[in-house]
Order: sequence, then C-alpha cells, then structure tokens
Amino acid sequence: MDSQVFEYREHPDYPGWHMWRLRDETRFNGVVMGELITRVEGNKCRLRMFPERKHTNLQEMIHGAITLSLIDISLFSAMRTLTTGDPGPAVTLELSTQFIGAGKPGEPLDSVVEIVRETGRLLFLRGEVVQEDHLVAAFSGMVRKASKR
Repeated sequence: MDSQVFEYREHPDYPGWHMWRLRDETRFNGVVMGELITRVEGNKCRLRMFPERKHTNLQEMIHGAITLSLIDISLFSAMRTLTTGDPGPAVTLELSTQFIGAGKPGEPLDSVVEIVRETGRLLFLRGEVVQEDHLVAAFSGMVRKASKR
C-alpha cells in the first residue's frame, strides 16, 4: 500500500520486510539514512537501517544524531504499520531519549517501537534501539496526527 509520499511494499531482497522509503530520495531519509526497512512483530514495529562509516563519529561508533534520526523516523513507521494514521503530514511533538550503549557500523541497527496510547489527535509511543541483543538507546515520543480537513 504505497502513498504519494512513501513507498511501502514488500522488499524484494529482505523476505518478511517492507521498504520504508520516501519517494523523493533527495530528502533527509534517503540522503542521510540510506535504505530503511520495516516489519511488524506482534504489537511492535521494527525499523532497520544499515549503518556505514558515514554514520559514525570520531570514536568509530554510530553518531548520536543518526540514532535520534532512526528513532524519529521509526515513530512514523510505527504509525503507518500499527495504526491507520497517515505519517506524511504528522509531526513529532516530543522525543525523550536515553543513550545506553554505542552502536557499531556494519551491523543492522533497529528501532523497535510500540504504541502506548492513541487518542483522536495524538499517538504516544516508546521503544528501544538495538543491535542484535545490545541495547543502544531507550526512548518515548509523542506524535500529533494530521488534522482532518
């Protein structure tokens, strides 16, 4: 189920996963983050990126800004996959993150998100960023859904 803004369909190279891609690849997601894939796991959404050297800091670990970006994008991936909300015109209202460990380049980095509560206009979410069984960050966030016009 694609939209005018997002390409969301089964990924041909990753069975069980879907593409999470903006149609305009000149925007932040495509230019900075690279390929993103997503899938639903029970009541959670997993968004995966593939960190490269360009995503690292001077300590050769994943830059905190990349981790925050993955988290922010994962809120909208969860909105799209776990609800009927349209992530295109939605906005992040709040994001609280605790950095717990460092991510490494060359290994998939996942943001695993669940919805805590949904109201008419708001979505409350929480989750973790992990690399296999290594915890990188924990977070909670709030997204305002688009107005009905």
